Amino acid sequence: MTLPRDSLAGLPASPLRQLLDFGWSQTRACAFAIALLSGVAVSTLLPGLPIARYDLLVVYGVLLTLLFWSRGWESGRDVVVIAVCHVVGLAFELVKVSLGSWSYPEPAVLKFAGVPLYGGFLYAAVGSYVCRAWHLLDLELVRYRPRAMALVAAAVYANFFTHHWLPDMRWPLAALLLAATAGTWVRFTVRGVRRRHPLALSFVLIGFFLWLAENLATYVGAWRYPYQLHGWQPVGPEKFGAWALLISVTFVLAAIAFNGRRTSPATRA
Repeated sequence: MTLPRDSLAGLPASPLRQLLDFGWSQTRACAFAIALLSGVAVSTLLPGLPIARYDLLVVYGVLLTLLFWSRGWESGRDVVVIAVCHVVGLAFELVKVSLGSWSYPEPAVLKFAGVPLYGGFLYAAVGSYVCRAWHLLDLELVRYRPRAMALVAAAVYANFFTHHWLPDMRWPLAALLLAATAGTWVRFTVRGVRRRHPLALSFVLIGFFLWLAENLATYVGAWRYPYQLHGWQPVGPEKFGAWALLISVTFVLAAIAFNGRRTSPATRA
């Protein structure tokens, strides 16, 4: 028997439709990152720029931030979280570039100790993603342990510096992160249906897509690893695990801003 059209309107969407809508929400959450990487890619094609490409990207990043804030796609609180991610990212860059982990080989005026100021926008883009996903999917944390998460995230961040001189604690920290997130769920909404998955799974999935994004970013010349200076090569799969750990830092910052609870959705973009 065929149901009337009005009766179908109240039925939940098919799993495939919900998956597609979830993917679309994730794409919208990546809007800042997509716009930023697109700008990096386009800048490589512009001949005879009047200013250094890295300096132009600083201006572009600031304009993007103002656009997203003025349009209501990101709230004032989001901008604060994103700004903190920018500063934390720049500190990370200063140490890593000084140690030769990667480099920004092109000249620029807005460059300090080998790190262009635009480098912080690469981390701001991750902060923007987390904040926008929180709003667009109406995230809610269940059984979240803020103190344990903050301590582990801080240790993860510190280890990416200290492993140059001390034993690398990446695997023990991964085990601690799993312990800190055990029993913690992320609830989210897709087409009016409330779903959930483990917080640890979120870190793994985000880490994987950040690794893919890093491959794209280095391909368009956002920065260079030593083995990419004479021609692009794929970023090693070990960076997937590194991102799965590092995303905990951004997540903790966002959770502090949102108090670990569901937040009212921001203006849709």
